[in-house]
Amino acid sequence: MIERIKEVIEADINPYLALHQGGAELVDFDDGVVTLKLFGGCSGCPSSQITLFNGITPILMEKIPYVTDVVLDN
Repeated sequence: MIERIKEVIEADINPYLALHQGGAELVDFDDGVVTLKLFGGCSGCPSSQITLFNGITPILMEKIPYVTDVVLDN
């Protein structure tokens, strides 16, 4: 499951975030919850929660049915 999540991050999420000179990396996957760390232009961005809710979470939940939530690592 971890490898599949990493594949989706690299293939579907990071190209989307690269438009803002940023990216995401997997920190943890536990009991359906994916924890991500944002980097580059996305790290500390005031819009990162909107990006997470409207962009990242739907992609992961669509591609990987076992994902029930996505949170950011603080």
